[in-house]
Amino acid sequence: MKVIERKISGVLEIEPQVFGDQRGFFLETFNSERYLQAGIKESFVQDNLSFSKKGILRGLHFQMPMEQGKLVQVYSGEVFDVAVDIRHGSPTFGCWESIVLSGENKKQFYVPPGFAHGFVVTSGEALFSYKCTDLYNPAGECSIKWDDPGLDIPWPVEMPTLSSKDGDARKLSELTEAELPRYEK
Repeated sequence: MKVIERKISGVLEIEPQVFGDQRGFFLETFNSERYLQAGIKESFVQDNLSFSKKGILRGLHFQMPMEQGKLVQVYSGEVFDVAVDIRHGSPTFGCWESIVLSGENKKQFYVPPGFAHGFVVTSGEALFSYKCTDLYNPAGECSIKWDDPGLDIPWPVEMPTLSSKDGDARKLSELTEAELPRYEK
């Protein structure tokens, strides 16, 4: 597997080794030892799978206080995926990374704890998988406005379909220090 460190420390792009022939392909989607060597120290405790249609935008989500790191991958279709550093005190606070994930490119994206995460489906539909480093906690569920002008994320859609929760989300600048994860060196 090839691991590419992105501009923001801790965010990783992972290209699994794919073995293919005329019958199809095989790839290892997770191996704890290899991912630990790649710098992912957290353990994964929950796997999630979501199916969405074109133009659906999910995010930007995070949990407080039970922060989740996520290893994300698309099994079919294509998404524009985003990770935003929202750790109070971080030298890259408010900075974001993006990647196109697809069933075709088979890339993975590691979003560390303390980041908000979101994606929009750019194909007809997408099957999206994510491994989480902490359990889902509905009481700690939080969102940041997907089109926050302070973040200036170049989403490849103008009018996505959103949940009411995502539609009512606040800008990052409207969140208090107590509502955000803390940066730890």
